[in-house]
Amino acid sequence: MRKDEKELLEIELKLLEEALKMLTYSYAICDKIGIKEDYAYEELDKFEALTSRFARTSDILIQKIFRLIDLLELETSGSVLDRINRMEKRGLISSSEVFKEIRRLRNDIAHEYIPESIETIFKKVLKLTPYLMDSIEKVHRYCIEKF
Repeated sequence: MRKDEKELLEIELKLLEEALKMLTYSYAICDKIGIKEDYAYEELDKFEALTSRFARTSDILIQKIFRLIDLLELETSGSVLDRINRMEKRGLISSSEVFKEIRRLRNDIAHEYIPESIETIFKKVLKLTPYLMDSIEKVHRYCIEKF
């Protein structure tokens, strides 16, 4: 293991930890708001923050941390799906299918412009955020123990 790769992992884990704090904060607020037909503008702002934080946190985990774990363990890079499948085999995520859904949702958040789709996105983010948070804890412990 190269020193610079380990240092990069430490930096990315700190970024992930900060992203998780903000995601947890937004999730608690939006979970209380819940899903409904009409939202006040303030509630929409809260959900907008949650969806943005969900997308950012999942990107850090999947695109950066998973890639670094593979690099440190001398795995070939491969696709996002390859990385997700390897993380399931390592026991760092509960289900590759759930993480594929997280990745698709991240893409929907980044590219969704139809207001009618927003409620669907809100529902999915509320459903999938606990899986993302749980996996971050597993990944953090794994990296501390392994590297």
